[in-house]
Amino acid sequence: MLYLDYDNAPWTPNKDGGNLNYEGYYFLQRLNTVIKLAHPDIMMIAEESSSATKITGMKEMGGLGFDYKWNMGWMNDILRFYEEDPIYRKYDFNLVTFSFMYAFNENYLLPFSHDEVVHGKKSMMHKMWGDRYNQFAGLRNLYTYQICHPGKKLLFMGSEYGQFLEWKSEEQLEWSNLEDPMNAKMKHFTSQLNQFYKDNRCLWEIDTSYDGIEIIDADNRDQSVLSFIRKGKKDEILVCVFNMAPVERKDFTIGLPVAGVYEEVWNTELEQWGGVWKEHNQTVRTQEVLWKDYEQTLTFTLPAMGASIWKIKRRLKPTKTVTNKTQKGVENEE
Repeated sequence: MLYLDYDNAPWTPNKDGGNLNYEGYYFLQRLNTVIKLAHPDIMMIAEESSSATKITGMKEMGGLGFDYKWNMGWMNDILRFYEEDPIYRKYDFNLVTFSFMYAFNENYLLPFSHDEVVHGKKSMMHKMWGDRYNQFAGLRNLYTYQICHPGKKLLFMGSEYGQFLEWKSEEQLEWSNLEDPMNAKMKHFTSQLNQFYKDNRCLWEIDTSYDGIEIIDADNRDQSVLSFIRKGKKDEILVCVFNMAPVERKDFTIGLPVAGVYEEVWNTELEQWGGVWKEHNQTVRTQEVLWKDYEQTLTFTLPAMGASIWKIKRRLKPTKTVTNKTQKGVENEE
């Protein structure tokens, strides 16, 4: 509807020589205006895969008036990455980091929809790498990454408990899967993840600008570890760390902007959710060491194929200005 050259057939340019379908463009603007006037409390959401036309936002600002746009680029990149054997992920680490470059160009919705679990594409659980244990571990990691990434969330039915077979439109879901303890634990995990999202305002309060996120390290491709901070309006922060490899990393260190005592509030490898950890990491006090541009560090055990999220339990005042660079690959300064 938006473009005149949407297929390989012959097409006629618009009056200005371009490919934008003006009739379709102004129709969608008018559609959103009329519906919003009559029903201001509803959401209008568009699935559109190009980036040439602004889909969300007011028409006065050049948008079509939709509230949200499916982030198809994020969805394709992230699924390709999680399907990949972890030994090769370091070569494609940009698949999980590239979305931060354009995350706020539109008001995005992060979709794992019915389109991704039909027509030979396999179910969400079946897409994951490895044996059955690692597939569930990967799925828990993936859903946590979706929850922590800026943007609203969409997860198609059956994916919440790890249905193995593809969705069939003419049949009901594979409810018998829930007789398997791993599927039942996966369902419990997704339920708790949604509650965790609602309980932590910094995951959704500033969701349309870079004020709500700070990247700690998007360059640790050798270990396939991504870390960033989600921020709220009242200085709340959550430190989100994702290990995309099936290797437990003891004494793993990241830099932080705030000194304090931190507690782990989310760990995807807990036993209650199908993992092998019986309890969270112990609370950790930051150390005054320069790490990249940060003057504080946090060191903990990062679970294999796991996500670990931390919250400040008690803020501390730094006692000195740190000048020693200890980050790997950076020479020490006296």
